[in-house]
Amino acid sequence: MNPGPVPARFGLSRMLPRDPGQEERASSPMELFFDLVFTVAVAGSSAGLFAVESHGQIPRAILSYAMVFFTIWWAWLNFTWFASAFDTDDWLYRLTTIVQMGGALIIAAGARPAMTDLDFSLVTKGYVLVRLAMVAQWLRAGSDSQGYRGVAWRWAGGIAIVQMLWLVRMWWTPGSWGLWTFTVLVAFEVAIPPLAQWRRHIPWHPRHIAERYGLFTLIVLGESILASANAVIDATGSSRHPVGLLTMAAAGLILAAAMWWVYFARPMHQHLGTIGAAFGFGYLHYVVFAAVGAFSSGIDVMIQAVEGKGPLGPVAAAATVTIPVAVFTLSVWWMALRVTLSRWANSAALALIAAVVATPWLGAGILPAAVAMSGLAALLEVASHVETLTRRPGR
Repeated sequence: MNPGPVPARFGLSRMLPRDPGQEERASSPMELFFDLVFTVAVAGSSAGLFAVESHGQIPRAILSYAMVFFTIWWAWLNFTWFASAFDTDDWLYRLTTIVQMGGALIIAAGARPAMTDLDFSLVTKGYVLVRLAMVAQWLRAGSDSQGYRGVAWRWAGGIAIVQMLWLVRMWWTPGSWGLWTFTVLVAFEVAIPPLAQWRRHIPWHPRHIAERYGLFTLIVLGESILASANAVIDATGSSRHPVGLLTMAAAGLILAAAMWWVYFARPMHQHLGTIGAAFGFGYLHYVVFAAVGAFSSGIDVMIQAVEGKGPLGPVAAAATVTIPVAVFTLSVWWMALRVTLSRWANSAALALIAAVVATPWLGAGILPAAVAMSGLAALLEVASHVETLTRRPGR
């Protein structure tokens, strides 16, 4: 197992496996740049979701958003786990990663037409570009790392085959078969990692993976706050309901802060001890990331409702905010909190999440949800304090 890059020809390093026990393994500047570019794609999908929600087409909005967001999440996830195992940070690795970023920007450009017009051609092209660049990374890893050659080349072959199928779907699939073929290809994509690693697993770093997911969650939450703040500022200038907008903006900020608090309430790397737990952790973050993006879109829908411009009534408009918040929180609870909390704390947490879901029917906008989420953050702090006391010697 090699802890770092080994010099080779042409200013390149041999792409050998990183040490999963390496201390102080932090995200590289390349990884952070990659995250920022992919956040643009998340923002594009959120804008597309709002465009459909603002016309009152909620079922179509949810389905098309789920489809577009899969391409963003899966491309990001695959690079993140690969980089944890084989990051060399040399010039070829950087250039290949920048190609993947270009694909993410194409996905961002195609998100709105995919969701409003069901035209997935641009999203598919961007996604295939990202994934074929990933094939190049795996082929290089297989060439340099003899011990992981079979894993790397199975991964590269699986990705390449499925990308050809995505292109076939884009060019020759009848419209009536679009959803079914999409579902089948998603299943093929998700099956690649376990099939590629059926004999040997790549040496990912638990703390590094947990940090990467946490940072992307943080960046996407920040983008949501920025987008929401800009929307509120634009609306306030000509609004006849400034008090309602400011109240909603304050509630939105509290919700975002509480989501951050809940996510980072407990260390995440502790839930990456086995390969099964790692798959669950990585795959469940699809829901976590998508919920954050949908939360940003919901704030825009609420602005319309406050202004009396959108087709959705106050209950449905509030639900576009509170349901994503509840889905996010429930996912984090299931993934990282429930095993650390006592029975009473788990019961209280679920009751507060249920209160967030019920908020739209209380007739007070999203403010009660902000109160419930604040209560959940306080509950986690109290539970943490109680846990600390019970672990003290002599108790």
